[in-house]
Amino acid sequence: MSRIGNKPITVPAEVEVKIDGKHLTVKGPKGTLERDIHNNISIEIEANEIKVARKDNQPFNRGLHGLTRTLINNMIIGVTKEYTKELQINGVGYRVQKQGNNLNLTLGYSHPVIFEAPAGITFDVPNPNTIIVRGIDKELVGQVAAEVRTKRPPEVYRGKGIKYADEVIRRKEGKTGK
Repeated sequence: MSRIGNKPITVPAEVEVKIDGKHLTVKGPKGTLERDIHNNISIEIEANEIKVARKDNQPFNRGLHGLTRTLINNMIIGVTKEYTKELQINGVGYRVQKQGNNLNLTLGYSHPVIFEAPAGITFDVPNPNTIIVRGIDKELVGQVAAEVRTKRPPEVYRGKGIKYADEVIRRKEGKTGK
């Protein structure tokens, strides 16, 4: 019994949901998202609710049931609001600048690192030590934030590098001397 998969999804008035065979399209004020649904999952749209059902109780289908419901819910939230991830840069001389749609990262290397924004993603740089990744696709926002973080992950001795705003870095003590 899937507690998440059995919950109906409420569709807001400004969102339009279309299902064409196994292809789902969600259109809202922020944009449009599309996704293919697995053959073992069925979707029913009634008035302003979406219900997700599975074919049988095989373990694979049980796993898909809750996953599909969550993915559809994330699509609806994404086209009404926007997903954001905030990154912070710590370190002497480390900073970020926005150049058009791209980020120019100065991270202690001998050269600046240019990070290009993929389609559907925008960057905000409120100050030289903060990056905000915005987009309607939750998966893409998380992936781009992770890729930006890999340019200089935080190190455990001084905490220098790029970290998520809500991430806590466990610090190491270092050498104690004599």
